[in-house]
Amino acid sequence: MFYSDDIVEEVRTKNDIVEVISEHVRLQKKGGRHWGLCPFHNEKSPSFSVNGDLQVYHCFGCGAGGNVYTFVMNYENYSFPEAVKMLAERAGVQLPEADESEEGRRRESRRSRLLAVNKEAAKFFYYQLRTPHGEPGYRYLKKRELSDETMQRFGLGYAGKNGAMLVQYLRGKGFEDDLIQEAGLASHSERYGMVSQFWNRVMYPIQDINNRVIGFGGRVMGDGEPKYLNSPETPIFDKRRNLYGLNYARRARSSNIILCEGYMDVIAMHQAGFRQAVASLGTAFTPEQAALLRRYTDNVLLAYDSDGAGVKAALRGIGILREAGLTGRVINMQPYKDPDEFMKALGREAFEERISQAENSFFFEIRILESQFHMEDPEEKTKFHREIARKLCAFSEEVERDNYLQAVAEKYFIGVENLRKLVVGYAAQNGLARPVERPKSGVRPKNTAEDKAKRAQRLLLTWIADKPQLYGKIKKYISAQDFTEGVCRRVAERLFQELEQGTFNPAGIISMFEEEEEQREAAALFSANLPALDTELEKEKAFRDILLSVKKNSYEYHVSRMGTDVSALTRAIEGKKALEELAKAHISLD
Repeated sequence: MFYSDDIVEEVRTKNDIVEVISEHVRLQKKGGRHWGLCPFHNEKSPSFSVNGDLQVYHCFGCGAGGNVYTFVMNYENYSFPEAVKMLAERAGVQLPEADESEEGRRRESRRSRLLAVNKEAAKFFYYQLRTPHGEPGYRYLKKRELSDETMQRFGLGYAGKNGAMLVQYLRGKGFEDDLIQEAGLASHSERYGMVSQFWNRVMYPIQDINNRVIGFGGRVMGDGEPKYLNSPETPIFDKRRNLYGLNYARRARSSNIILCEGYMDVIAMHQAGFRQAVASLGTAFTPEQAALLRRYTDNVLLAYDSDGAGVKAALRGIGILREAGLTGRVINMQPYKDPDEFMKALGREAFEERISQAENSFFFEIRILESQFHMEDPEEKTKFHREIARKLCAFSEEVERDNYLQAVAEKYFIGVENLRKLVVGYAAQNGLARPVERPKSGVRPKNTAEDKAKRAQRLLLTWIADKPQLYGKIKKYISAQDFTEGVCRRVAERLFQELEQGTFNPAGIISMFEEEEEQREAAALFSANLPALDTELEKEKAFRDILLSVKKNSYEYHVSRMGTDVSALTRAIEGKKALEELAKAHISLD
């Protein structure tokens, strides 16, 4: 569905960006902006800025930025039409009916088509499981003690013994071969033509937080390899940024989220009533997934396998959770391997008891560490204590570190002061106690002429965005043609046009750009901090220097193109004249 510019702008203006983002991020007003922890990367100090006056946001840490549409698209993993629809419903704006014409369908976004082909594939697998062809898969799932209701809830299906059936079905639904391949549902073989890699497998549709099918996991029936096969990375399926079952877990109204290793663990947990269970998607737990969890909880319980590989994965996950600012605890699965086995053997009440007994993640690390040393040997025991000291140094906050130091000393019968000396000694030995070295004054990384030109153009637009009245004072010297850098040129064209008309709409300017990276760059122009200067004279000099730099670069740019561009000669002559006038001019910032 495509909407007119008027509709898009009406919806945007009726959704205040501060209010929308505040529904997902804790914001605190400081000065003229609101600040919070960025939801798009892990950080402990707020670098996420929301400007209510300009209706834009920008993260000074990871560079994320844009307007209210950009935020909703990135946060909710929505396409642009979906973001418009969601914000329209929020603001009570009536959208026009969907365009069902052939032209409208032709203009449908590629992303929407990829979601549509995955949805249709999920229907195909779901239907196959419930036919005689799907009996092997159905028997397997029943053997795993899953109810029909659970199978239906998770949309479980079956890929038959013929890899061509899915392709034929999707073609019959009007999907092109290149789209089927791009969705990761099939590939082309010289011998067999277009066939799906999913055959003779129980199929687990993978949904994003908005219940849209973005990929699949398939468990082979019998002894085939690989045992589990997942969809490849696609434009809509990023394994690092999604979690299996999160679409249900985020609505579980639980004080925690349980992190498992496999699809069947999650399904078994949900069937038992623990609907806050999720799992990573065939890969190790990632920082991006930790950031995703942080949107919904502060407490994560690790329900990993009890074998060596599971312990190793839990240790890695603990570090990632800690870095993301999340509290992690570890559920003891023994004597069973995983949550699925545990639930079948002991049931819900026993698992609830294990949750209440979940081990502090730091003590779990220390306990596993202890098993690597022969504690009867004094030398080995001393090495163990030194390792404890090393781990205590990971706590950057002194109060937290001291609390753990005292608790560990008591638990392992170590003198508090002796352990503290080990910590201080380790910190000094490894540079953790030294103050941060700052670069010497005047030392800067070398920038190319192109880098300097881009920086000057971006700074000039930031000055004008911050003080729109400056445009009237400089427009006789400079134009949008003086901006040679792509995004800056388009922003300048629109910005100068609006200022001529007496309007100024940064959030609307961002909407011009379709690519996320361009939206980030545009948002950064309206969110950057101007140089911190003390006096008006210093500010005027800085602004004039930037203006001269942009004009000089423009002049040199057009001179270099005089041989191939007829209009460049005219621009170069005009630019030289304006540059000479500008060099003599005094521009007040008042």
